[in-house]
Amino acid sequence: MLNFLFCISILNFSLAMSKPKIVIVGSANMDMVIKTDRLPSKGETVLGGNFVTAPGGKGANQAVAAAKLGAQVTFVARLGTDIFGDKLINSFNKVDIDTHFIVHDTDHPSGIALIFVDSNGDNMIAVAPGANDMLSEEDILKAEPAIASADILLTELEIPINTVKYAVKVAKKHQVQVILNPAPAKKLDKELLAEIDVLTPNESELEFLTTSKISAEYSIETAATSLLRDGVKNVVVTLGDRGSLIVTKVQSKTIPTKRVKVVDTTAAGDAFNGALAFALASGQDLEHAVRFANCVGALTATKLGAQPSLPTMDEVSEFLKSSAEVEWPI
Repeated sequence: MLNFLFCISILNFSLAMSKPKIVIVGSANMDMVIKTDRLPSKGETVLGGNFVTAPGGKGANQAVAAAKLGAQVTFVARLGTDIFGDKLINSFNKVDIDTHFIVHDTDHPSGIALIFVDSNGDNMIAVAPGANDMLSEEDILKAEPAIASADILLTELEIPINTVKYAVKVAKKHQVQVILNPAPAKKLDKELLAEIDVLTPNESELEFLTTSKISAEYSIETAATSLLRDGVKNVVVTLGDRGSLIVTKVQSKTIPTKRVKVVDTTAAGDAFNGALAFALASGQDLEHAVRFANCVGALTATKLGAQPSLPTMDEVSEFLKSSAEVEWPI
């Protein structure tokens, strides 16, 4: 019940605010999803069920998530001049994302993701980056006016690391808060980490970043704290159905999430990051923002597909109201 009240307070607060401005620098893919009873093992063919195509890519998912919640979103990305690129642009236009800084690459195809989703909602994903790999510092420079006027810059690692670094550099030049979702996991130098206001790894990404296996002796909190010593201002570790762990210089606190019937976890992490950016850009403190992001991530996992599963603010509101009598794990 406590979490419910926190999330409702954020909803009420956000509705009273003008639209927060968020710039997202990242990838866009067309997802090709096969629903299976179980995930295949090495060398195995598994007969699947439903097949769907849907807009995806970490950056695009995060952009759509924030836009559907009510943010004014500018997306900086690269797409191929192909049918997938056209469909992706259409999906952005439907939710009023500013696409002026999306480059149409005539030499490289749009990114594609092949996704298996099992009956428990777990997934396996392989990505062909295509034009995403060509997103450049020059592309970021052209978008500098939008970054300069933003409340939040959100970025991830499905694009070249040098482009991520340059985007963060431009944001900090204009004193814009930066969220980095370090997925897929890549090595990050201390110079970049020192510029990050909020880092949002999951457990496996946290292990990769800290080169340490999480165990009873080396806890998630200990690993996250080591990233603070590398210069990160705040670390939020996403824990799936266990919620999220906030680690800062002054506190370490687990924020539980709503228990739901999971259908597909594909975009739940991206929904979390988009919602986190929305809440922080709306003026919420980190704890309230994480509570809200947990709610949005949980709701997203109840539907199949990436962007089709991302909820609007009205859907989040209805989800929370329907949970009013549910005992939340505290």
